[in-house]
Amino acid sequence: MTPSLHQLQQRLQHAFADTRLLERALTHRSFSADHYERLEFLGDSVLNLTVSDLLYRRLAQTTEGDLSRIRANLVKQDTLHQIALRLELATCLRLGEGEVKSGGFKRPSILADAVESLIGAVYLDAGFDAANALVQRLFESVDVNPSMPAVGKDPKTELQEWLQGRKLALPIYRVVGTTGAAHRQTFDVECDIVALQRVERGIGGSRRAAEQAAAQAMLQQLKDSPT
Repeated sequence: MTPSLHQLQQRLQHAFADTRLLERALTHRSFSADHYERLEFLGDSVLNLTVSDLLYRRLAQTTEGDLSRIRANLVKQDTLHQIALRLELATCLRLGEGEVKSGGFKRPSILADAVESLIGAVYLDAGFDAANALVQRLFESVDVNPSMPAVGKDPKTELQEWLQGRKLALPIYRVVGTTGAAHRQTFDVECDIVALQRVERGIGGSRRAAEQAAAQAMLQQLKDSPT
């Protein structure tokens, strides 16, 4: 194991039983076919659950709608990017040559995705309690307060609140296609609201950006044809 990975485990306060999970969590698709995107998918779900638990306990008097918006602020790219900077993840990432040349080590979307993939890796390595403890540590210094709902809503958050206000299930996001070289990939994502039998798609330079574009397209459709 390299010194940088050993130091990262110290910063995470988690020693991996399976260090291959740690390496995969830091590997971008431009570097290897064995990359972090599946771990990122898993980590995203673990992160949302653990942050929901954190908010439920800390903000006992806050309504469901406000909790959802606060959570969206905590799990958004900007917040995860700041956590990645504190963890010094840029020193540990494995990127392909093209991604390195284009500044991938500094790209917020890559760093934010790596935080989620690390959470997913810890979950697989040691279970939910270990992953939950990691998230609690990562968010210790993040300001959590009821005023956070005042922050502007992104399309995914706005769509989620629109659906929750009508007691409808949250949308399903699926990557339906990718194009371009590994270091310049474009994602095609589908936003599916099963209850309304409506599907919209969005394109972006990252999975996150494509999901936001798909959510924006869905919101526009819903506003043009109110349910």
